[in-house]
Amino acid sequence: MIKNLIWKRTLRTPTSERFLAVQDGKDAAAVDLHYLQNGTVSGTVIVLRSAGIAEDDIPQLLASLDEDYLPDVDLQHGTLTFTVVWGEVLANYEASQDVAK
Repeated sequence: MIKNLIWKRTLRTPTSERFLAVQDGKDAAAVDLHYLQNGTVSGTVIVLRSAGIAEDDIPQLLASLDEDYLPDVDLQHGTLTFTVVWGEVLANYEASQDVAK
């Protein structure tokens, strides 16, 4: 069972959003949502192995995002779809002003 989960929006454009699921102060999952022209939403969910979320808990994870941030679409009516993958963070790469030219 998933407890103490908080969703944080980290990016928003006119046609997409990115959310992080944080559980007990640690990143648990990342979700990229794409708003399609036909009124549906397609999402890619990366569940971090280190979060300890069980496969049986994935529907609860998806439902919490759906309920909190996606009132106009839902899984039951086929207007919302998710692809879910297991992942792990290897490294963070960021732009630097010291990059050699």
